Amino acid sequence: MYGAAGTLAVVALAWTEWHGIREPGAALAFGLLIALGEAIRCGDAPAALPRASGAHEQRGEPTPLAAAGALGYALLGRLGGEPTSHGVLQVVTVVVAASLTGLVPRMALGRPADPGRTARRVLTVAFAATCFQPLHHTGRLASWLGHGPALVGYLLGVLALTALCDAVLAAALARARTGWPYGPLLRDELRALTGIGSAICATGVVMALTVAVTGLWALPVLALPPLLIQYSFRRYAAIRATCRQTIASLARSTEIAGYTPAGHARKVAGLSRAVGRELGLSEPALTVLEYAALMHDIGQLSLVDPVPAGATEPLARSEQRRIALLGGAVVRQTGVPAEVAVIVERQADPYREQPLSARIVRAVNAYTEAAGGPAAAGQGGAAPLCALERLRLATARDFDPAVVEALATVLSRPPHDRPR
Repeated sequence: MYGAAGTLAVVALAWTEWHGIREPGAALAFGLLIALGEAIRCGDAPAALPRASGAHEQRGEPTPLAAAGALGYALLGRLGGEPTSHGVLQVVTVVVAASLTGLVPRMALGRPADPGRTARRVLTVAFAATCFQPLHHTGRLASWLGHGPALVGYLLGVLALTALCDAVLAAALARARTGWPYGPLLRDELRALTGIGSAICATGVVMALTVAVTGLWALPVLALPPLLIQYSFRRYAAIRATCRQTIASLARSTEIAGYTPAGHARKVAGLSRAVGRELGLSEPALTVLEYAALMHDIGQLSLVDPVPAGATEPLARSEQRRIALLGGAVVRQTGVPAEVAVIVERQADPYREQPLSARIVRAVNAYTEAAGGPAAAGQGGAAPLCALERLRLATARDFDPAVVEALATVLSRPPHDRPR
């Protein structure tokens, strides 16, 4: 992907340097719009807790203004009633130059750039421009569709294909970075298209059609909806981050009280999320799973005497069920989704009666306790393998075989790709 985007950018820049900029006013206006959209992303939403495989899972803040501006320029066929003559390569040139310009403030503030986002934008915008600009310049689009509703429908169809192309590229990039299954990644990207993706596509079409009639003066007005979308997303991300931090703080109460080892809840949450991703859970389901894993031991606060090393797996099943039910009652008072409490409450049930998320938390918790408890001290480096083997031997009664094998797959990856 990087090679294709880089080659296309170099060819476009060389072609534009040789032939010059056509309609420089439009190129400058849309370029400023794209650069502004990238620059205002410098104030990223608050960082979330570390996820299952590090920072790669963090999607980051979207740039609806930059994306809509790039798509609008790619689909621009007329300017103030006059036909335009810029082509695909000039569109790529403007998008590349504006995107890099918008990254300067971000890098000046010491924030890392995301080359994958830029590469995706170059390729998807080039795709949209290729579907529109050649037909427009040859006059075929006007002769076939005219300038009425048929043209609008065509533009919407082009943007739908462009959005699908972007989802495919985003999932492929995430797959290359993380090694997670491609199917669930693509499913999450496609689900996002029904939300902010559709708003970006609609704004891009409106920009192209409005500027075609009224000229460039309409761009500042049309930039307001994407700016509001970005502000709303930032507020939503801040609320989610605060909620996650609150849950993490509540989960640490068992560690502070001496009921569980330090960092145990976070380890279980990280591994559980990685196993859930391996089993194909969607992003919303992974969030619920993470919350439940963080608070799976909260019921231990009801015990008079702490369990040695916080290990609940060796306890009698009735005691495990009592702790799980008490934990679920606490979770229900925190305001998190009810599914989180259900997962916590079902920890002691036979695995065939548990929802998948509860099976994951139970298996991961048992592995973490066995691999890091006092019994593992004498096993040295073989402790993780011994713990995993214990889970495999108990799959007939206590643990879901599919979950155990997914856990083994996650643990078999290189250390830098494992959850932290």
